[in-house]
Order: sequence, then structure tokens, then C-alpha cells
Amino acid sequence: MNNKFVWTKKDLLGLEYLSAAEIKFILYTAGSFKEVTTRQIKKVPALRGKTVVNLFYEPSTRTRASFELAAKRLSADVLNIAVESSSVKKGETLIDTGRNIEALKIDIIVVRHNCSGAPNILARSVSSSVVNAGDGWHEHPTQALLDMFTLQEKLGKIEGLRVSIIGDIAHSRVARSNIWGLTKLGAKVTVCAPGILIPEGIEKMGVKATTDLNEALEGADAINVLRMQFERDTAVAFPSKLEYLKNYGITTERLEKCKKNIVIMHPGPINRGVEMSSEVADGKNSVILEQVTNGIAVRMAVLYLVSAAKEIRR
Repeated sequence: MNNKFVWTKKDLLGLEYLSAAEIKFILYTAGSFKEVTTRQIKKVPALRGKTVVNLFYEPSTRTRASFELAAKRLSADVLNIAVESSSVKKGETLIDTGRNIEALKIDIIVVRHNCSGAPNILARSVSSSVVNAGDGWHEHPTQALLDMFTLQEKLGKIEGLRVSIIGDIAHSRVARSNIWGLTKLGAKVTVCAPGILIPEGIEKMGVKATTDLNEALEGADAINVLRMQFERDTAVAFPSKLEYLKNYGITTERLEKCKKNIVIMHPGPINRGVEMSSEVADGKNSVILEQVTNGIAVRMAVLYLVSAAKEIRR
């Protein structure tokens, strides 16, 4: 990586808006912070005196905890706002919420929202840095970054890898961010799902689409298995859990036909016995827990970079 590269963006809103060089620089920076997570004292003073606000309009376990730990390990102060008990319940808009938070003299807002584009609106309305922690069906950039970081760590590269994303593509912000990131770094991406869950025209994003799981698994170096969002069961053609397991579930029998060192990923939470069997989730090819660990280093890198860019812009 070119050590003369300078990060200039005060916000991280999606991988669609980043160049390959910018994505690589985040992964490079995350590698430096990964070492911090292995120390006895897991803290550096990079964001000492800064305040990070976690503003989550949707439930979250891994992402919110990961951002909080990342900020604290950078020595930042952290404020978690529970939207359910905030003025949002009284009708306060996202913009007003953001401006009122900013009036507390904070530096970074990490936002998760059920509406696509909400982080972009917030970023245009405040001078603080804004990091997208997932917005509607749009993007989840830090999840894709930690997925790519894990792939690079396990397989040594991204360029030329054959990666299949399997599951609810239509409703998945994780899928979209991974597609943007992986294709920009030179991976060959296949998406696989029942026809109703493959968005029309997704091939325009540079991927191959198929409804045949065997086709998606053949020759794949890695598979990213998405959570099936059965709570969205509003269509007659939406598959049942048993039907999905039979046709798209990742089992040990199916893995026997794959590359021996194939990498199995999942953004969580897992529907065990639906998207994959417990034997696969806990097996030697699974890197699911490594993804969680790597999420801290990646989010440390993102928080550090957007903060540094904001200082440069002043």
C-alpha cells in the first residue's frame, strides 16, 4: 500500500462512493489496529478527547457493541442514544436530532436507520463526521469491510477470488456493500437465491446471478451466507424455512463438493438449521467469529480515518 495515500473523506456512507484505493487503505489501516486488539492493554490514544455517538434507530448487538469497543480502544468518549427513549418518540426529525447532538460538541455520529439514505441526509446536515452502520436495504459498509478484511487475512488477497453471496439478496444491505467492495477490488462475485429474492437488473453491478446453489458453490473460494429475513414474509412465493434449507441451506454434504479450504462467512445472527447447519457454522471452514473480532479493528480504522480527515478539512 502506498504510504503516501491521504484519506480525505470526513464521512463513511457506503462503499459505492469509495474508490478501490480508498477501500484498500481502510483495510491497510485496519491491519495496524488489529495488532492493538492482541495486546494486554487494548487501547491507543488516537481519539483521546473526541466523542463518538452511537445513534441506532434499529436493534443491533454485534455492530453497536463493535463500534463502542472500537471507539473506547481509540480512547474516545462514547455516548449511546437509545432512540426508543429519546425525543425521536415525540416526533423529532433525524436532522433535528443530529443538530441537537452536535450542539453537545461531539465529533462522530455512528448511525443505523431503517430508511435508506438516512446517513447521507444526516451528513449533509451536520459538520460532525457521520458513519453509516446500516441504512434500510441500501448499505452496511463496515460489515463489508470486515468481511473483505477477513477474506484477505485468510486467503491472502481479494483480487481474482470467486465469492458467492447466498440468501436474501433483495433485502440485504450487507450484500450490496459486499458487491461494491469486492468487485472494485477485482473479485468475481456470484449472487444466489430463490428468484423472488434476486433484484431485477443486479447484473449491472458486475455480478453473476443464479438460482442454482450448486452453480454458486462450484469453484467458489468463499461464500457469504446471508440471514434469511422471514419477518418480511409478505409474498406468496417467499420460501418456507424447510423449503429454503432443502434448496439453499449450506450443509456438510454440500461442502464436500466444494474446495477444501473454502471460507464460510455470515454477518449474523444465524438461523441455524435454515441458512446453514450447526456443523458448518462451527466447522473448520467457518470464520464467523473471526469476522466479529475483525470488526473491531475495521471500525477502529474507520473512526480514526474520518476523524483525521475532519481535522485536515478545518
